[in-house]
Amino acid sequence: MVEEKKITYADKPWFKSYFVGPSKLPKTMEPYPKISVYQFLEDAATNYPSNVVCVYLDNEMTYEDLKLQVDKLATAFADLGVKKGDRVATILPNCPQFIICDYAIMRLGAVHVPLSILHKAPDVLYELDESGTETIICSYRRLKLVNEIKDKTKLKTIIYTPTKLFPDYSLPEMKEVTDAYLLEDLIEKYEPKPPKVDINPIEDLALLPFTGGTTGVPKGTMQTHYNITTNVIQTLQWMMHPLKSAVIGKASLVICVPIFHQYGHWAVHASISWGIRIFLMDPRDIDKMIEIIKKNRPFMIIGVPTHFMLFLTKDIQRLPVFFFSAAAALPEEVAKKFEKKIGVPMGEGYGATETTGGTHLNLTALSKVTGFVSKVKRSIGIPVPDTEVKIVNLETGEEVPIGETGEIWIRGPQVMKGYWPTPGKGLTEDGWLAMGDIGKMDEDGFFYIVDRIKDMINVSGMKVYSRVVDDVLYEYPGVSEVGVIGIPDPDRPGSERVKAFITLKPEFEGKVTSEEIIEYCKEKLPPYAIPKSVEFKRDLPKTLAMKILKRKLREEEIDKMKARGEIK
Repeated sequence: MVEEKKITYADKPWFKSYFVGPSKLPKTMEPYPKISVYQFLEDAATNYPSNVVCVYLDNEMTYEDLKLQVDKLATAFADLGVKKGDRVATILPNCPQFIICDYAIMRLGAVHVPLSILHKAPDVLYELDESGTETIICSYRRLKLVNEIKDKTKLKTIIYTPTKLFPDYSLPEMKEVTDAYLLEDLIEKYEPKPPKVDINPIEDLALLPFTGGTTGVPKGTMQTHYNITTNVIQTLQWMMHPLKSAVIGKASLVICVPIFHQYGHWAVHASISWGIRIFLMDPRDIDKMIEIIKKNRPFMIIGVPTHFMLFLTKDIQRLPVFFFSAAAALPEEVAKKFEKKIGVPMGEGYGATETTGGTHLNLTALSKVTGFVSKVKRSIGIPVPDTEVKIVNLETGEEVPIGETGEIWIRGPQVMKGYWPTPGKGLTEDGWLAMGDIGKMDEDGFFYIVDRIKDMINVSGMKVYSRVVDDVLYEYPGVSEVGVIGIPDPDRPGSERVKAFITLKPEFEGKVTSEEIIEYCKEKLPPYAIPKSVEFKRDLPKTLAMKILKRKLREEEIDKMKARGEIK
């Protein structure tokens, strides 16, 4: 009797799921063009000059105009001393100026360092110092912060621009500024004659975003032009390959996430690569998002789970558009409710700053839209082409059998060059990136996130995945948002207790008790995973990308325990 060969990760069982509806997707997108990210804009402006590239509030900008402003600003940057390899930082909210600066910086072969608009002075100082940035572009409102720290940095050139701010979308009243340049003046002053710069797409950096600020000391991720352009082709262009004639130069996309964040930044580059119209949103203005979606019926909406949870509370009817979630775990219950209300299944993806965007896409949602799949498989999906993925044991680093949990490791052309400033740093010798997520793969090649390693809870040696408890609580009627964490157990040093923070839907406030929640969990979870305590909060702390900050919940709870003398 011949023993049946066991499936391994190297067999890439996900290939059999490379379909969108009836259309088979290619197993590889090679050869990838060796081009700069700027080339995407050059090509789109040539092919679709009069197409609108960006809509922000009441302002529209065409591809032809974007290229003109980019080339003029790149000329200005060069005159101000910016050259190939220099790091240029921005502190800008979602606005057209971010996109103009992004491409102007890369046009010169310089490296864009996008900083969060929520950063306090120590965060900005650290990332400017770590990257060696000498030029910065910020909103007028951030000019005061930059001026406060500039003497402690290597900054030589400061450029500012007025940007509209949620919720009133009014421009600031600007006072005269003598020691900085106004962005709009530079664009007006210079001709579009930037110097010719030879860029090696595989070796030369395009972006240096910092990541890990919510988990430890932020690290700069070295993203080459090839990392970025390849990932755009691996993700949006691959996924939409059968539909490209209806998308290229014709479709529109709504970006609900910050574009200084990797997810939003990817969406900008992906859209421009195919001449798509971008509706740029403030990440917090849910009502405006719904207004834009209803009015314009875009082909895709890019958001995070919190956006879609909030959409469910609004008057949004059934719509023939594709909602895509990433950057945080999508609770299955939310996806089900959303599909029932909107009439279209939600798409989901997975990736990281270190992978310049996506590594996995769930195509079953698109396939169900076409009518060729009866049920969506709730998962982060399958690896995109030319990407290797495996699940390894946390202790040994050895591959675990199919279906068992371990850490997700990824290798592919989209994986960063390394953590700044050392190529290869953060990767294994043979190029694998450990993602920091616990997951598993089924026999069809679909991957599932179980938890972040840092969010895993140790209860007397038993592993409790906070994501699993989150998902159980999302099924409870009345629950709007959940954040489950582990806190020190004063009675068992070295062990933790499970605590759940819950935001209730308005109509359930004051009508649900912590005891009811705990009793509910007893029916769904093993004894060690049941929350020992439940706390109701009106709002849970979030990043600007609308991801729940479990770290902050944990820190606040530990501070309270120390103040009560429960722990040292």
